[in-house]
Amino acid sequence: MKHVAAYLMLKLGGNDSPSAADVTAALGTVGVEVDSDSLNRLIAELEGKDINEVLEAGKGMLAKFGGGGGGGGGGGAAGGGEAAVEEEAPEEEEVGEAPVVDMFGGGDGGDY
Repeated sequence: MKHVAAYLMLKLGGNDSPSAADVTAALGTVGVEVDSDSLNRLIAELEGKDINEVLEAGKGMLAKFGGGGGGGGGGGAAGGGEAAVEEEAPEEEEVGEAPVVDMFGGGDGGDY
């Protein structure tokens, strides 16, 4: 993935045909090691192809996996024959006003 990400960033940056050396240099600037075999396979597979067409083909393959979640699970079914237990709503505590504090100690008559 790191090779693909670097390749795509180089394309977005204006390099129409990033080479293995370009990708290696880009990843090297952030301290990422490159797997030369994997990178060379990627460059060979993408050589001469329009990146937009490659992305569209990949999007079609990803559609097979489905998208998004399936929604939340249903709630538990009520037990048969048992009386429903009502839950009491928790009581809210009253929030009083915070005491007024003089941050500069002016209440004692002193002068800073």
